[in-house]
Amino acid sequence: MKKNAWHFGLLAALLILPACDRQEEPPKEPAAVPQQQVQPVQPPMTSEQAMPPSGAMPMAESMAKGDIAVGEKVYNQACSSCHDEGISGAPKIGDSAAWAERIAKGMEALNKNSINGFTGETGMMPAKGGFSALSDDEVKAAVEYMVSQSK
Repeated sequence: MKKNAWHFGLLAALLILPACDRQEEPPKEPAAVPQQQVQPVQPPMTSEQAMPPSGAMPMAESMAKGDIAVGEKVYNQACSSCHDEGISGAPKIGDSAAWAERIAKGMEALNKNSINGFTGETGMMPAKGGFSALSDDEVKAAVEYMVSQSK
C-alpha cells in the first residue's frame, strides 16, 4: 500500500508540476483596425493670402464697370497688404514715379498682369494678388482705383 501511495503521489506531482510552470498566455492583440487615410494638411495662409469673411467682397455682377468705390473696397481688402508697403516690389499706391511706366503700358496690360500674375525686374505680382476668389472685374476695379490714386 505504501508503494501505491508513493506512486499516487508521484503521479499527482507529475500532473501538477507542469501546470505550475505554465505561464499565462499574453492577451491576443485585437485585429488591426485599418487607419483612415491621412489627408494632406494645407499650409497656413499668410496675411497676404487670407480671404476676408464670406460676403465681404463685392459681387462682380452688381459692380458697375469703372466703379472706383468698389475698386477701393477690393483694394482695402485684398491689395493693400502689398501695395501700402511695397512688398515684393509692388508699387506703392500714390507713388506716381513707381506707377508711371506701368500706367504708360496701358490699362489692358495692367489688368492682364494683375489677373494672370507677372514677374518683372523689380518684383512680382501673383495672379489676382493671391486672392483667386476675386473676379476679373473686381481685380480690374482695384487696378483702376490704384491708378487713379497714383497718377
